Amino acid sequence: MPQCPPNIVFILADDLGYGDLGFLGNDTVRTPNLDALAAGGACLTQHYSASPLCAPARAALLTGRYNHRTGAVDVPSNRGLDRIALAERTIADLFSAHGYATGMVGKWHNGLHDSRYHPNARGFSEFAGFLNGGMDYYRWVLDRNGSAESADGRYLTDVFTEEARAFVRRHRAHPFFLYLAYNAPHAPYQAPEALVQRYRETGRFTEEVCQLYAMIERMDDGIGKLLDELTAQGLRDNTIVVFTSDNGPYLGGQLNRYNGPFRGAKGDVLDGGIRVPCMIRWPDGLPGGANLHAMTHFCDWLPTLAALATCKSPMPLPLDGCDLSPLLRNEMATNSAVRFWQRNRYKPMPHCNGAMRDGPWKLLWPMREGADRKDPRDNEPYQHGLTAAHRIMPIAPELPNVDIGPPAPPQLFHIDDDPHEDHDLAGDHPQRVESMTRAWDTWFEEVSSEWLAAWRENTAR
Repeated sequence: MPQCPPNIVFILADDLGYGDLGFLGNDTVRTPNLDALAAGGACLTQHYSASPLCAPARAALLTGRYNHRTGAVDVPSNRGLDRIALAERTIADLFSAHGYATGMVGKWHNGLHDSRYHPNARGFSEFAGFLNGGMDYYRWVLDRNGSAESADGRYLTDVFTEEARAFVRRHRAHPFFLYLAYNAPHAPYQAPEALVQRYRETGRFTEEVCQLYAMIERMDDGIGKLLDELTAQGLRDNTIVVFTSDNGPYLGGQLNRYNGPFRGAKGDVLDGGIRVPCMIRWPDGLPGGANLHAMTHFCDWLPTLAALATCKSPMPLPLDGCDLSPLLRNEMATNSAVRFWQRNRYKPMPHCNGAMRDGPWKLLWPMREGADRKDPRDNEPYQHGLTAAHRIMPIAPELPNVDIGPPAPPQLFHIDDDPHEDHDLAGDHPQRVESMTRAWDTWFEEVSSEWLAAWRENTAR
């Protein structure tokens, strides 16, 4: 084991699907650096986001708690639904308290119109990125510790890569925690023309997919440059590097493409929406070259990284995540944790796009009719933020009234045998359906009550 505390670089892609990487079966997109990271580290083959949507997933990642508890259940920043309640302590708070330099580069999307929710107020001593749910890749506005910087002609993914490399250089002499949240390959679909043209020439993809694959390739190139920077600074072996995606891919229309062996997409609690690529490398502290098949989850990263770095101060609120360090060290092969998901628009809805995993079994309720309907008024602030600095302003605390249809019966799948979730076994296992439904209902009642308290706090004027 290393004598010095490890550095940590946590890299998050945006809307990157399981089928968007070379080593996971995509024979076209070029991801040599992520392929090499996977080969040299450990791949978590059953890794799950906490939500199939950006802001809720990130809230759980940063706090180690189900996103409902934090208040972040949807993406409209103008309604405060992306905010992490101020009572929550983030992973950056934890590492900062242990003497780490803490930095964030990229997409925040966990509080936009109030400086109390800015990354600099949530444990990150340095921030260079944007607070909105998206940003134009050429007409960007960078927020640097609260001050706006206009685009200078560079491609935004390249800007984030260089900001991350500069952070590493500045803090090479003492432990650091870097959260690098690329917005690729989230919309708008824009990439350097030369890269896009290579995918066009295959004649296999729509223009949108060509742009998206080029965006992924450019992000992969940037990750390679960052990993090379760690090596150049003599930090490679004692730096924990984690790579994953916030949720599954956005599919539909001109963006349909390979998504591995899974059904569903961004927004769904089918595995295509919540099961995401993940790998971890730490040459000094963890064995590499392994595929780890136990179920793992976004909430697990805070307690796991804290344990690997021996940061033992207690968190003020109970965590939902598990310490995965025994799994990563090959000291255990399975993870007995039960996991839950639920997502719809605006406020938590029972038996609506909800799921539960218990071992290989997954219970799932489809989205209820009308529960995913978005008020068109919530699109304007997002569109404005694609090319503008964030605005400090009051939010709309009221939530739209939406007519919601009745819930459908739950479906039961055996994920090990049926990763595509084709064969509903609910009729064959009624007792299992009943017991898992009781467990899900108990969880939902608890977290939805906490969401209501957090939402009231997040929208208080």
